[in-house]
Amino acid sequence: MDQPVPDIPPELQPDPSAISFDLESALASMVSIRSEVPDDAFTAQTLGTERRGHGVVIREGGLILTIGYLIVEAASVWMVDATGRAIAGHVLGYDQDTGFGLVQALDPSGLKPLPIGRSADLIEGEPVIFAGAGGRAMALNSQVVSIREFAGYWEYLLDKAIFTSPPHPFWGGGALIGADGTLRGIGSLFVQEAAQGNLSLDGNMVVPIDLLEPILDDLMTTGRALRPSRPWLGMFSAEAAGKIVVAGMWGGGPAEKAGIEIGDLVLEVDGTPVTGMADMLRNIWSLGDAGVEVPLVIFRDRSVREIRITSAARGDFYKAPQMH
Repeated sequence: MDQPVPDIPPELQPDPSAISFDLESALASMVSIRSEVPDDAFTAQTLGTERRGHGVVIREGGLILTIGYLIVEAASVWMVDATGRAIAGHVLGYDQDTGFGLVQALDPSGLKPLPIGRSADLIEGEPVIFAGAGGRAMALNSQVVSIREFAGYWEYLLDKAIFTSPPHPFWGGGALIGADGTLRGIGSLFVQEAAQGNLSLDGNMVVPIDLLEPILDDLMTTGRALRPSRPWLGMFSAEAAGKIVVAGMWGGGPAEKAGIEIGDLVLEVDGTPVTGMADMLRNIWSLGDAGVEVPLVIFRDRSVREIRITSAARGDFYKAPQMH
């Protein structure tokens, strides 16, 4: 279960003598995660059947927060703590809107939580530590380079995503630790546009920790956030110069069933012109809850046409976690 990733270069690792909190204790809250997903799972083709990353202990009793794509539809989850001890776990919940996932360690002995801070207190230019499992060798001195909207091609939107640079080489589920030693976010992606504007800068996109508190109890007790599900089309989109083109689709998803094709240019949502991916998603979600009909005007083969898609709840396509 060792991660096939080189150590962070020593000159980029945090110096305990220059930090106001107990670095060793904070890094001991990290675990590595390995999950196995059935071949017939809905996400198996896109995310794979064996997934690896990190998680961070956030409560006594072995409650572990990670990025959801590591554990969604997982049939088995194993973790390794800071002492090298292998621990079995089970998936407690997954929230598509935020991207968070929760795992419960079946033997929580020795697992100490990292205090949760406030991501809203972060400012651009602030130094942070991006930590993975493996102690200082997997901890990176980084910096918040921007805090801004992020729209993902898989129908995902954050109003205030955190972007850091330099990038951690093994980012999935890593912990963003603030200067006070508290958890400020969970690593999600490697990006090449971490900075504001059109500047090219390699970095990581981090999900802000403030999104967790409103849904944490729901995830722990029911496996999902108890809010209405957003309408989901099962459509992968790409944006260029404010234009949205369909780049792919989930097999068997609403868009495919409605006759959307790869290469379609999305012009309008319910009569409202589309000016970007975030704009398109907000317009779709404003129509109602999952199941609502979504009228799209698209351009295909030199002609404009309307296609009406009966949306769905994305979670209905997933294998649900087994509740314990």
